[in-house]
Amino acid sequence: MTTPSGAPEDDYWRRPPEDQGSPPAGPVAPVPAEPITPSAPAPTSPSPWAAPQHTGPGLPAPDVDRTTMPPPGATAGGYAGPPPTTPPPAGWRPPVHLQAAPPRALAPQDMEAMDAAEQRAQRLTYVIGAAAGVVLLLLLCLLCSRAIF
Repeated sequence: MTTPSGAPEDDYWRRPPEDQGSPPAGPVAPVPAEPITPSAPAPTSPSPWAAPQHTGPGLPAPDVDRTTMPPPGATAGGYAGPPPTTPPPAGWRPPVHLQAAPPRALAPQDMEAMDAAEQRAQRLTYVIGAAAGVVLLLLLCLLCSRAIF
């Protein structure tokens, strides 16, 4: 990867201004590639993909044991929680523009009449099913008799 020399790191990725069609000013010099061998130390240049170094007031150094960290409730330069909220004034409600009508009463139901109607419907279903069964049985007998004789 090459980066421009003498310019901030993200200038390389920015689009050129609309009025200019040329690339950003300044020569682009290639970064010399250094072979990394197991005996050589790791590069010291900070990489944007490297793990962040947590150093500062109240934060442990990277090589400090995590069991010595302060408890989660303690705020030593960390997140102090959300800001306090102010409650609305007493009696505050959103404005009401339309008052809904109260629900109407349901019509009374005659349970005995409903049960009688259900029994009549069930009886009619059985009669129609029996009639269809008799017709199918007669057709089957007719077809079998034609095949046999």
